[in-house]
Amino acid sequence: MAIAAGADALGFVFVPGTKRVVTAEAVAAITARMPPFVARVGLFVNAPAAEIEATIALAGLDTIQLHGEETPELARSFMNRVRVLKAFRVRDEASFAAVTPFFSACHAVLLDAFDAAGHGGTGTQFDWSLAQHVRAWRHPVIIAGGLRPDNVAEAVHRFAPYAVDVSSGVEAGPGRKDPEKVRAFVKNAKG
Repeated sequence: MAIAAGADALGFVFVPGTKRVVTAEAVAAITARMPPFVARVGLFVNAPAAEIEATIALAGLDTIQLHGEETPELARSFMNRVRVLKAFRVRDEASFAAVTPFFSACHAVLLDAFDAAGHGGTGTQFDWSLAQHVRAWRHPVIIAGGLRPDNVAEAVHRFAPYAVDVSSGVEAGPGRKDPEKVRAFVKNAKG
């Protein structure tokens, strides 16, 4: 459904104990049927390198999103095999100090809102007045955090990102995507 709506990537959460967690075996059944130009993204939070490596192979991933406190060295170790996205939880402008060391260790950075409740998928939006700092970077940026069909066009306009990332903003309920919201989100993001 998301691919038919025009999504360029599908994300799969490999974080035990979260409401959207899936198994590598279940993802393998999905990725085997996906068209070749839609990215297959695995989301990890502080997972050991061996676990990430095994999941990439079993699930058929071509991209990983590191959403915890991973080091540049860990991120860099995967760069020759898959696309690496490093996520950062933004509280304020000071949060950006942690981003620049990763410019040489990942293909793109993902900016999400800081929320004490978790490492993403919380539906919280960070301060978009920080966009002028982000636009000055010469590294691909993905915007996440609190995006919905009604505000994604504004995020694209403010940040001019490489991509946008959504989860809870297109759900009918936790872990259950709403087809109408997905279609509206993709249309507004690309419009």
